[in-house]
Amino acid sequence: MERRRLGRTEHRSSVAVLGCCAFGDGDQDAAHDALHLALDAGVNHLDIAPSYGEAERALGPSLPEVRDRVFLGCKTTERSGDAARAEMEHSLELLGVDAFDLYQFHAVTSMDELAALLAPGGAAEAVLAAREEGLTRCVGITGHFLDVPRVFLAALDRLELDTVMFPVGIAHWRDAAYRASAEALLEACAQRDVGVLAIKALARRPWGEARDQGDRGYGTWYEPLDEEEQALAAISFTLSLPVTAFTTPCDRRLLPLALRAAERFAPIDLAAAETVLAGAELAPLAGPIG
Repeated sequence: MERRRLGRTEHRSSVAVLGCCAFGDGDQDAAHDALHLALDAGVNHLDIAPSYGEAERALGPSLPEVRDRVFLGCKTTERSGDAARAEMEHSLELLGVDAFDLYQFHAVTSMDELAALLAPGGAAEAVLAAREEGLTRCVGITGHFLDVPRVFLAALDRLELDTVMFPVGIAHWRDAAYRASAEALLEACAQRDVGVLAIKALARRPWGEARDQGDRGYGTWYEPLDEEEQALAAISFTLSLPVTAFTTPCDRRLLPLALRAAERFAPIDLAAAETVLAGAELAPLAGPIG
């Protein structure tokens, strides 16, 4: 699997990052198997968070034996400094590690949330102090929905960030306003040598109303593209943009599909990807998904 430089972190990340939100059910055996499936495919970067159900407890027993083979990213949704520090320490304990490679302010989707973590005594102070202590080598920010590129452009001016993680996929790129702001963010990241991690590469559209009643086919926060050639086109499109990698979806059943697409990646432009995905009824994720 191809590897790319993750900005100023200098890590060469696999173009597929294992999204450990897929381990939220706490099944340790399944997490172990999925981890090794990803490692065998060439994945060397993991993404996990306390907000992913029981994912940390599921991955914890398997992580120490492979710690030297992976770039480990974790996150906090806490906005106060004390709470963010406590959450970081708890994650380190659950995962059985001494430090993270990357620790991220998670789900920052508005200017108000950004202001909260930047406030005196906020999460930014605590996480940047943790970086000085060696509890994390790098610091990043993650977010969802349509305002995120604008929020992250502001964050880059206020924080010394090493990475950003946000939606970069064909469903979002077909929204002209989102595409314009996302392209501005990608340009700013390139100028500042900030690594870019994509989410929602396999997003088709928000779940329909009927499926919101519990009849979803997958545990993802969106209806995914789950057909082989469509998945390949969607992931190839994302990886054709100036990003380092995409995170695999939050359902273990989609992991083999995502890994195959990462291995088969070939550059593709928007028009060609849209041809493959004609009739897929693509739509961006405009707000929280229930």
